[in-house]
Amino acid sequence: MSESLPWPFYTEPSKVDVRGLDVAYRRKGEGEPVLYLHGAGLTQRWLPFHEKMSERVDLLAPEHPGFGDTEMPEWLDGFDDVVLHYADLLDTLGIDRVHVVGHSFGGWIAAEFAVFFPERIKSLQLIAPAGLKGADLNDPFRQEGFEAFERVFNGRGEEFPDYIEEGDPVEALVQGYKETTARARLAWQPRHDRKLPRRLGRVTAPTQVLLAQEDRVMDVNVSAQYADYIEGATVSVVESDGIPTSHVPFVQAPEVLATTITNFVAEHSEA
Repeated sequence: MSESLPWPFYTEPSKVDVRGLDVAYRRKGEGEPVLYLHGAGLTQRWLPFHEKMSERVDLLAPEHPGFGDTEMPEWLDGFDDVVLHYADLLDTLGIDRVHVVGHSFGGWIAAEFAVFFPERIKSLQLIAPAGLKGADLNDPFRQEGFEAFERVFNGRGEEFPDYIEEGDPVEALVQGYKETTARARLAWQPRHDRKLPRRLGRVTAPTQVLLAQEDRVMDVNVSAQYADYIEGATVSVVESDGIPTSHVPFVQAPEVLATTITNFVAEHSEA
């Protein structure tokens, strides 16, 4: 890794114009196309988890409007906007059908995308997903940064310094404010989609829900309910050989999670 990087795992993104919005994305690998939708933090990075996945699939990891290196568009006002945006992104990149993976807030986006564009989904995988009523154990808009940090890493963030480094503290503060604002535009009130449980019946793709061993951000029992609403969906727990996985299992068990995801993709790929 180059010493000139502003912080560990940071990578310069590629950019593509999607209906007037310069969208930042990182893409690597060959094989089945996988769209990875990130959560509400840890943007601007290509993590060991991403690298492991890219060994087996064509991994496309864009940054949501208003997150990471993608600017905040004036039109961003709700989940319908971001869902249509991802359909436009796939069209722009010439991708018809895709395997979709989403973590936390990105899992919510992935589920909404699968509801409105079921014909474009080869498989769906939701990692510690948000979006259902009661999923949030804490109000994401009513907590200090240190509180969120403690909950995301189960109080052991100091064991993963490469994941928490964000370069210049002022720039990190500005970036965090930008991303929180974008998240609020999408999910300020309510903090879930009351229509989602009924609509999830439209999802036809093979689906699995992946949960952490000790999630202090999302209620695992609520996140697991996605499998109750999507026919044939399964639930698995991502386990680590070391400390229990937290809300970010790709930190404690990157290879296990990447292998689980890519095995599912391979199992549900077209011959």
